Amino acid sequence: MKQAAGSASTASTPTETLSGLVERVTYHNAENGFCVLRVKARGQRDLVVVVGHAAAVNAGEFISATGWWINDREHGLQFKAATVVTTQPTTLEGIEKYLGSGMIRGIGPVYAKALVKAFGEAVFDLIEQEPARLREVTGIGAKRASRIVAGWADQKAIREIMLFLHANGVGTSRAVRIFKTYGQEAIALITENPYRLARDIRGIGFRTADQVAAKLGIAKDAMIRVRAGLSFGLAEATGQGHCGLPVAELIHSTAELIEVETGLIEMALGLELQDGALIADTVDDAPCVFLAGLYRSEQVIAEQLRLLSADRPPWPMIEVAKAIPWVEGKTGLKLAPSQIEALTLAVRTKVLVITGGPGVGKTTLVNSILKVLGAKGMQVALCAPTGRAAKRLTESTGLDGRTIHRLLEADPKTGGFKRGEEHPLECDLLVVDEASMVDVPLMRALLKALPNRAALLLVGDVDQLPSVGPGQVLADIIGSDAVPVIRLTEVFRQAAQSRIITNAHRINQGQMPELTAPEGSDFFFVEADEPEDAAAKLLAVVSRRIPKRFGLDPVRDVQVLCPMNRGSLGARTLNVALQQVLNPPGDQRVERFGWTFCPGDKVMQVANDYERDVFNGDLGIISAIDMEESTLTVSFEGRAVEYGFGELDELVLAYATTIHKAQGSEYPVVVIPLATQHYAMLARNLLYTGVTRGKRLVVLVGQRKALAMAVRNGNARRRWSKLREWLQGTN
Repeated sequence: MKQAAGSASTASTPTETLSGLVERVTYHNAENGFCVLRVKARGQRDLVVVVGHAAAVNAGEFISATGWWINDREHGLQFKAATVVTTQPTTLEGIEKYLGSGMIRGIGPVYAKALVKAFGEAVFDLIEQEPARLREVTGIGAKRASRIVAGWADQKAIREIMLFLHANGVGTSRAVRIFKTYGQEAIALITENPYRLARDIRGIGFRTADQVAAKLGIAKDAMIRVRAGLSFGLAEATGQGHCGLPVAELIHSTAELIEVETGLIEMALGLELQDGALIADTVDDAPCVFLAGLYRSEQVIAEQLRLLSADRPPWPMIEVAKAIPWVEGKTGLKLAPSQIEALTLAVRTKVLVITGGPGVGKTTLVNSILKVLGAKGMQVALCAPTGRAAKRLTESTGLDGRTIHRLLEADPKTGGFKRGEEHPLECDLLVVDEASMVDVPLMRALLKALPNRAALLLVGDVDQLPSVGPGQVLADIIGSDAVPVIRLTEVFRQAAQSRIITNAHRINQGQMPELTAPEGSDFFFVEADEPEDAAAKLLAVVSRRIPKRFGLDPVRDVQVLCPMNRGSLGARTLNVALQQVLNPPGDQRVERFGWTFCPGDKVMQVANDYERDVFNGDLGIISAIDMEESTLTVSFEGRAVEYGFGELDELVLAYATTIHKAQGSEYPVVVIPLATQHYAMLARNLLYTGVTRGKRLVVLVGQRKALAMAVRNGNARRRWSKLREWLQGTN
């Protein structure tokens, strides 16, 4: 909110103390504690607007604020507080507001009123000391009573964490996540080693942890800080897809990050290498440092692939000359010479990669292989990295396709998988679709769970973006020449009628797409020279033009895919604008972690959550918000998944998302904004990946210059990985 210019600046302004009951929390930013409160203050007839900072504040609490009065041009008279101290409410009215504010699951406004009516001012003591008496209130059974007690205990712990973080200069929005991770030991664990926050808590980086460490008295040149800086530098590199970094680059980036002498960093690096947390090796003769887990994972992938390749496939010899007419009769499709060659190789090898762009017959080939092997009684397991890709696999093969996480039976207790060496998969052939998306840790888990007798078929488009996670597994396997690879290139006649497919291949070959749109085209370019014009045209295309012309739902059928998150044409800004147009926030809303969530909003899961069985990149629609229970429910492909308000950092609005996040998914309609402001991300494989996500329609909105930049930029950024060398047997 806007504050009065100059009114807060006078040091001579006399301060006074204002006390009263918080009627309503108009706004509270949990990151920095900034809040706008409506307070029933002593000695004031009307409600007072108090503007200040508080770690945690709820309606019904009593505040004591020290500050001064200002007259804001826009909002009138306000009390600007330098300090805000909150205490538990003591009046019946305050207690009811406090309990009914949605802070405790199981108590909303209705039960708050009933509890205060039944127990009056003793209600807080009763929840803690005589919880069995809660059941005296009509409607509160054993289950709700136990939830209220647990919620009260959790709130006390979370509030303590909030106050601790706030006292140490840190935003408090992650307090629930911290409590879920560390439990009652949170403050003790953070005090002992604040840098664990950057390692363990999503959304907290090294800078934030460093701030806590400084407040706790940890010196800038303390070895615990320098070692944490090194590990954080490498962890950041994994976010860019690297498994390690050249030594010189790691030392330089760490020195910039933590501002200490390189001599100290070299000493810390020696200690980390000695402890085995980091491992030194070379990539193409360049001295590098790797995180130990990723280094060993790449070794395991190479070992497992070599072990598998050395054996015969588990099926008996197949006479391809007889198999081809038989399978063509079953599918009703005639195989091209390239597909016959591929099928011949597939039935004779134990490990095979099939790669190629859209429309080249990968699906037909895979289906033919599965039919031939199915006739030999082979047990097949099919998987893909995302839910949408797995669903598409099921639809195209008629067999049960699952996500890799579900196939491996993700274990919420350990964060690992139940399937592994001790409990392998039960299959003769494992097919992994969209293999370009599979990162090093996931490929290691898959191969460790694959029985030695089984064959492996990797299917994917190596020209798409590599995995979001570390490594470039598919590209390294293909580049190593260690296993047979079939590269399909011929675009079949039916597919060639699609402008989406022909333009995708043009982009991949470094040619500009054909931008004129004949009648019946499925590929359009809407030119806009300025970002503001592009944003306005994109909103019109999504909300009006596509629904009117094609009869499609703008929320469920249309997906905006952005080169990046930031900027006026980034996913974050466009999400807010698209929400205002497609599903404007009403009275029923929840504001958390910088987003406003409402029923009907399209959202994306942004972390693997094994307990809820939802994974990074899954799309859903918010179906309900329950203020009584402080819960939000999302429908993922018809399956209802519930979140507490404090857990909503797992969700973001998803009217727009990044192309990286869309890997492995397909959408009826894809709309891609392109502007030179995205220059840092404009690359051929990014645009190619975005365009190939669209099934029925692709619309590019923006500048020809930006489109040309993306098409020309075929230099994919290098990823530091040693898998190719391991596969080639070079060290």
